[in-house]
Amino acid sequence: QVQLVESGGGLVPAGGSLRLSCAASGSIFSINAMNWYRQAPGKQRELVAGITNGGSTNYADSVKGRFTISRDNAKNTVYLQMNSLKREDTAVYYCNADLIVPILVGTRRIDYWGQGTQVTVSS
Repeated sequence: QVQLVESGGGLVPAGGSLRLSCAASGSIFSINAMNWYRQAPGKQRELVAGITNGGSTNYADSVKGRFTISRDNAKNTVYLQMNSLKREDTAVYYCNADLIVPILVGTRRIDYWGQGTQVTVSS
């Protein structure tokens, strides 16, 4: 019954900023990593940023220096601060969580996906 709920998307002018949030809820034993992906019209889904439970981060080259991923483990929430937005950042942004969840007789590692939140950068 794990759910990922994204928020914070919207319409923003080029050069502006947005902060996306993704809250994981349900029966979660631990979080291995949380990631942000995006998919633009006619394009393949791509990894934007990720953060491990230990705090290691990685970013797509196209967003380095502009986007920052962070986490609040107590809230099972990951954030994506997006600054200096460009038109090419326009996409649906999806939260992804690599989770360890409890099962009847142990735990299981499962990937979960949010519904996506639209980010549109205008010019």
